[in-house]
Amino acid sequence: MTASQARLRTRDMAYIALFAILIAVCAWISIPMTTISFTLQTFAIFAALLTLGGRRGTYAVTVYLLLGAVGFPVFSGFQGGLGALLGATGGYIIGFLGSALVYWLLTALVKDTLPVRITACLLGLIVCYAFGTAWFMAVYTAGPMDVGAAVAMCVIPFILPDLVKIGLAVTLAQRVRKYLK
Repeated sequence: MTASQARLRTRDMAYIALFAILIAVCAWISIPMTTISFTLQTFAIFAALLTLGGRRGTYAVTVYLLLGAVGFPVFSGFQGGLGALLGATGGYIIGFLGSALVYWLLTALVKDTLPVRITACLLGLIVCYAFGTAWFMAVYTAGPMDVGAAVAMCVIPFILPDLVKIGLAVTLAQRVRKYLK
């Protein structure tokens, strides 16, 4: 291994750690709404993917999830631990990994262009919504809930803000990516 390869690996780890921390900080910026809070996590997830690329961005999301799983208070409301992941909103947190994997897969299989990256973000968001809503319905403790009610409560209020966050992440990443190469 050459010195430049070791430097690149160290740089990659630093970027991954930086974006894992950014995701945690954005999770702490929270506006309580209903059972599910409005946070900036999705902005940070997609900023990591769009800026670092599929592989390194997915690693950043994974580091974030592992930090939270072992108990660091990196989730919304300064929560951490398996209890947070197994709670009503844990499916959305785990769904971030699904979003990252969809992004990585799509940008690896198709030419990595801006339209493909935006499409990968949108498909990743749909995966996160689907996984999180299914999880929410499975563990919601206030009684049985049908799909329509769950979507009305957990998805509809977040669509427009999440699209804005993706737009901001695209704008940020376009400006930052040129400095990371």
